[in-house]
Amino acid sequence: MRIDVKTLPVNEILEDIAETLNTELKNDSGELTVDIPSEIGEGSIKGVSFDSGMGYVSYNCKFFEDVEIHFSLNTVHPLKFIFCSEGSAGHCFQKTERIHKIDTYQNIVVSSNGYDGHILYFKKDVPTHVSSLEIIRSVFTHRSNYDFKDLDPTLKELFKDAVSKKQFFYQGNYSIKAADLMEEINTKDYTGFLRNLFLEGKAFEMLVIQIAQYEDDENGENLPQILRKSDIEKVDYVAKRIQGDLSTNLTVEMLAKEAGTNVNKLQEGFKYVYNFTVNKYMQHIKLEAAKEMLKLSEKNISEIVTSIGLNNRSYFSKIFKEKYGVSPKYFLRSKKFAKNEEFEEEQD
Repeated sequence: MRIDVKTLPVNEILEDIAETLNTELKNDSGELTVDIPSEIGEGSIKGVSFDSGMGYVSYNCKFFEDVEIHFSLNTVHPLKFIFCSEGSAGHCFQKTERIHKIDTYQNIVVSSNGYDGHILYFKKDVPTHVSSLEIIRSVFTHRSNYDFKDLDPTLKELFKDAVSKKQFFYQGNYSIKAADLMEEINTKDYTGFLRNLFLEGKAFEMLVIQIAQYEDDENGENLPQILRKSDIEKVDYVAKRIQGDLSTNLTVEMLAKEAGTNVNKLQEGFKYVYNFTVNKYMQHIKLEAAKEMLKLSEKNISEIVTSIGLNNRSYFSKIFKEKYGVSPKYFLRSKKFAKNEEFEEEQD
């Protein structure tokens, strides 16, 4: 299946996709959604535009046949930062035959030459999640960008190339940080105005991650270049293992053996991906879970301490206060105070 879309703005991309798929285009305070018709595939495509000149499109779907999306409007095309967090996709420039494959956790940065467009490829029966930041440079450069101070010279030139004089292609290494961010965008439960603000903030955060990834790749000095896709997948496996078993005190040695790697490689991967050692990451996840339970559950502090695999309440209070600046009791008092206020309002 071939889908022809306008290049910009993002809302017109979604309109063209909805029209081709003969389905409804939903609008929730600027966030547009196209649900894939059941006879064509599963999932959805979402998009939103911001006044800053940046737009965001998320393809989270599986098609039942190969799909090509052609961005071919006869105008200057946006600068694109494209990231894949599940499955794989393909990209090529219009008028060329070479297709670049984007695997899970990989990203590309692309700029076409002049009015030449782009093509995105989705293979049938492959669940795929791809996000694309679309930068309209003629608008984006009017922000207070401080002349892109300290930005990599190549990227600086690319951002300033408002009329797309030069074609550019870069393919990056693997990043779970960006995948985690995409997951966050999907799961946060904001609506309306707050949802729009949230998405704009996350779009800028994604842009920062993508630029930092590019600069790290180009620098190379501080990157663990020996990390490969399989290493990153093992880091992801261990991170999910930690998140799914908060009550057990897993050792780094145990986790490395379970993931099929060695301790040094696992530690190196965690420092690269999360900027934490494995143990510090484990502590961070446990404390985040404890904070949520303090705010939302009916458990007392002792029960929460047990549920995250600790047996020393004093130690828990110490590391909790170090991380959040307040004691666990503060959260319980705040919750009780809020409940009392609600009760009094109901009585009134």
